[in-house]
Amino acid sequence: MPLHPAASAKVPSDAALVEAALKGETWAQTALFQRHVRAVIGLAHRLMPHPAEVDDLVQDTFVYALSRLDSLKNPQAFASWIFSIVVRTAAKRMRRHRLLVRLGLRSATPINLDEISSQQASPEIQSELALVYGILETLPAEQRIALVLRRVEELELSEIAQYMGLSVTTVKRRLAAADASLARARGTV
Repeated sequence: MPLHPAASAKVPSDAALVEAALKGETWAQTALFQRHVRAVIGLAHRLMPHPAEVDDLVQDTFVYALSRLDSLKNPQAFASWIFSIVVRTAAKRMRRHRLLVRLGLRSATPINLDEISSQQASPEIQSELALVYGILETLPAEQRIALVLRRVEELELSEIAQYMGLSVTTVKRRLAAADASLARARGTV
C-alpha cells in the first residue's frame, strides 16, 4: 500500500499542471517549476555571458511564465514556451548590459575561464575558450543567442526561430553574421 494516495497516481502532464495552476493550485505551479527548473538553468547558463546573471534570469523567467500562464495557447507546450521566455529575456538582459557598458554605467566583466572550463583542460583548450568567449562577448545578443542555440543546443533552425520569435530566414542571417565574426576573429577568412 502506498504511503500517499498520489504516489500511485500517474504523473500529471504539463497540460494538466498548467490547467491546475490556472485554477489557483499552487502545488501545480511548484510542480511546473520543479519539473523544468534544471533545463531552464542549463539553457540560461549557456546563453548568459556571466554565470552570476543566471539566477536572476531563471527567477525572472519563472515569475513571468507563472504570472502569464493564461496566455499559453497550448498548455502541453509549456517546456517550449518557457524556453522561448528564457531566450527572449536573455536577449533583453544582454542588450541592456551592452548599453550600460557603452554609457559607462557598468564595466565590462571578463569571462572567468575557471568557471566554465574543466580543470583538466589543456592550455590550447583554455586558449580556444578564451578566444570563443571573447568573440561571443562582442556579438549582438541575437547573433550570440542564435549561435549558442544552433552550435551548443544543436537546435533546428525552425526551433531557434520559434524560441527567438523570428523567421527562419532571419535566424539564418544572424547565424551567418555570427559565423563570419568567428571566422574573422580566428583569421580564417
